[in-house]
Amino acid sequence: MGFAVVRLSCVTTALLVATSPPANAQAQSANPAAGKSQDDKPIVPDAEFDKALPPLSADMNAPLEPMPVAEQPASASAPIAPSGTLPPPASEDRRLEQPLPPIANFQTVPLESAADVKEKPAPEIRYQLVVRGLDAIDLDSEFKSFSSLKNGGGKAANATQISARAHEDEALAVRLMKSRGYYDGVAHSVIEPVPGQAGNVRAIISASPGRLYHLGAINVVSPPTVPVGLVRAQLPLKTGDPIDAARIEAAEANVSLVLPQRGYPFAKVGQRDILLDDQTLIGDYTLPVETGARSSFGKLRTTGDPVFGLKHLNVFPRFKQGDLYDARKTDDLRQALAATGLFNSISVEPVATGEPGPDGTELVDLLINQSQGKTRSIAATAGYGTGEGIKLEGTWTSRNLFPPEGALILSAIAGTQQQGASATLRRANAGQRDRTFSIIASGLRQNYDAFNAITGTLAVRWSYDSTPLWQKKLTYAYGAELTGTNESVYDFARGDRVRRTYGIAAVPLQAMWDTSDNLLNPTRGYRVKLNLSPETSVQGSVDPYVRMMVEGTFYYPVLDSLVIAGRARAGSIVGTSRDELAPSRRYYGGGGGSVRGYGYQRLGPFDPQGNPVGGRSINEFSLEARYRFGNFGIVPFIDAGNAYESVLPKASDLRFGAGIGGRFYTNFGPMRLDLATPLNPRKGDGNIALYISIGQAF
Repeated sequence: MGFAVVRLSCVTTALLVATSPPANAQAQSANPAAGKSQDDKPIVPDAEFDKALPPLSADMNAPLEPMPVAEQPASASAPIAPSGTLPPPASEDRRLEQPLPPIANFQTVPLESAADVKEKPAPEIRYQLVVRGLDAIDLDSEFKSFSSLKNGGGKAANATQISARAHEDEALAVRLMKSRGYYDGVAHSVIEPVPGQAGNVRAIISASPGRLYHLGAINVVSPPTVPVGLVRAQLPLKTGDPIDAARIEAAEANVSLVLPQRGYPFAKVGQRDILLDDQTLIGDYTLPVETGARSSFGKLRTTGDPVFGLKHLNVFPRFKQGDLYDARKTDDLRQALAATGLFNSISVEPVATGEPGPDGTELVDLLINQSQGKTRSIAATAGYGTGEGIKLEGTWTSRNLFPPEGALILSAIAGTQQQGASATLRRANAGQRDRTFSIIASGLRQNYDAFNAITGTLAVRWSYDSTPLWQKKLTYAYGAELTGTNESVYDFARGDRVRRTYGIAAVPLQAMWDTSDNLLNPTRGYRVKLNLSPETSVQGSVDPYVRMMVEGTFYYPVLDSLVIAGRARAGSIVGTSRDELAPSRRYYGGGGGSVRGYGYQRLGPFDPQGNPVGGRSINEFSLEARYRFGNFGIVPFIDAGNAYESVLPKASDLRFGAGIGGRFYTNFGPMRLDLATPLNPRKGDGNIALYISIGQAF
């Protein structure tokens, strides 16, 4: 508006100057003869001018007189036009007077342009990027990660492309400076040739951050909350902080996260307002928040594919109706449903009811949208171990054959030294979340140096287990087991091997405390596991005993790529002699999951024929350094341990093995290949042992 006023004033002045006579003009009008000079005489006298004008007819409607014909020299090539008409213009090119050729004969081949020459690629310009002024406010690396010039790789098709990228980077630098509170920041670019390097230029982005703005008053506009000031308490900003966009957005995200955890499922954070004062460099911050009604849990509703009915869905929640709403418990419910593996997709959303709840809250129902997924799956695993041979295992599962969550699992094992099959009926979340009930029937044939056995087992089991989707700190299992087995055993009284049949009744119990961060590939934390199994063996007489095993593992990350892992295990069988035990129930050491470097089950006492006979106790120790680079890893390790005839393990006769392993990490766990050698071998022990399997050794 200021510029418009100035322009109008200038025009007015010009008009005034043009229309106002000067003072000496008035004097001349008073005395016309005064001040006349030779310069004031007219160029053409009036009488001569009037004589030169053509005569005009007094009749205003009369036609115009014809224009006189201009005289032409006799040598002119153009014909003389008739009187009263203009001569035709002379043509500069006689070809223009020729008729056009027929359209069918017209030449339509386009002219060749520079872009049509394929053999000659366009010249490429190389440039260097120089950034100035951003490193002082720690924005240099962030700028380069988004820079158009940087992403261009130092090459461009032409100078115009470099200039366009430079202008984009100017705007980028300004945005980044404002994101850190430098609202006066400016940036400009310069493109200059590099001396002595033809075809190379230097693109310079210079930034001037200017002054840093800080937060002034911090105001939250929201309805009253319980407790008072809940919104402001969850907004971690304070007066004097730099106006940093990332920090402010994180603070607002914290409000959006915490309010639904404190009883406000429908809380919405509005658009912030920051009023800047360029004199004080202060910005007053205002955040509107709509909290919605303070709510408590109501009931479950369901829609979509009816995978589960409401009765079974109510097994999963870890809250009761009337509890204060907490979004973490809603997420917990959704994750537990997803862990069943029966849904293609599953969502859990709060729905307002308007019904009153306890402590002045409103009840909020949870709407579960079910989308049924595939219920059948096939899985297979394979492994190899020295002394154990090749082992292949396949599993077919129908996870919801007997709804809800009644699964049938059929599995088979085919190996060089082990063959068998089993069928399992499993009810997941059986009356209680995360509790599983199983009935197992299996038949197995095993042929090892330690024993040869044909075994049939019928068992029931209740368990509270971890899964890859839902890992728990405390897990446990208990059940009952009936086993009939026919096995070869060395009879020391006869001095030869014989076959005996054993009937075994057992009540296996297990508990584990797990703080590790992953089931298949832990990198931190520890695990402690205890197994206790009171058993009775019937082989001519009833012989009760108790098998016990305790195991601890730890995982310590030295670096992001290096984890130290350790394991210690000890077991004991109390209540019977070793020779009264079925060979398959004794303890053996050696193998891929024990002391590597020794053959499978070949650590412990031997019979006179040189075959292992097992023992009533065992101890094992392992230490690994797991170094990972990308999807691969190297694992040097050392193991120690042995099996003993005595009830308690000893430390006087430990056998050591050491080696190195390779890991290939996949989305379902690491694939393992270990090479090991015994450090204090006995007669008959091999020099190298190889183990291939899925998952870490422990």
